[in-house]
Amino acid sequence: MEQSAWPEISALVAEAPCPVEVLPADPRRAADCLGALEISTRSWLGAVVANSGGLVVDHGWLRVLGGGHDGLPGVAVEAGRLVVAYDVMGGQFAWLPAEPGARPTIHYFGPDDLTWQDLELGYGDWLEAMLTGALHGFSAGLRWPGWEAEVAGVAPDQGISAWPPPWTREGKDLAAVSRKPIPLAELVSVHHDMARQLGFL
Repeated sequence: MEQSAWPEISALVAEAPCPVEVLPADPRRAADCLGALEISTRSWLGAVVANSGGLVVDHGWLRVLGGGHDGLPGVAVEAGRLVVAYDVMGGQFAWLPAEPGARPTIHYFGPDDLTWQDLELGYGDWLEAMLTGALHGFSAGLRWPGWEAEVAGVAPDQGISAWPPPWTREGKDLAAVSRKPIPLAELVSVHHDMARQLGFL
């Protein structure tokens, strides 16, 4: 029987400096997802898929995808990218090569600039960073006073839509904009559509 990476991940979850909820795994969905991705539980990605429906990190700010859970999709390929997480503002994390033949790294599509940024971390290093406190600094520019309670009240399949949006000059101060929960898939789609219109994608 192969050795799973899940005990390492569970230890990080237990010691995380912010709240982390492990959504229960659906064995059938997890097995289907693992099979589609052709990975094993020796890898960190495979372990997350097999042992959780996803991880809800820091009051729900970050949703790390696993095998799938009610309202939260499993890890899947979208537009040629292996999407592994979303944040509540509609940001996307994808694991893909920076160029053909290169080793895959995590890339982030930010709602504040509508571009993909190579974080230059493999999946395991990225997840470890997110679970050990790096998320706070990484997301600082998109947070506002009292965000914790507001984000905690948003369902896993929802994100927070801001108007004016964070990629505009008027929307940079998230404390001063209008914010409301909308379906996460819709929020992500709006960001990508605007990025295409602006010629960023």
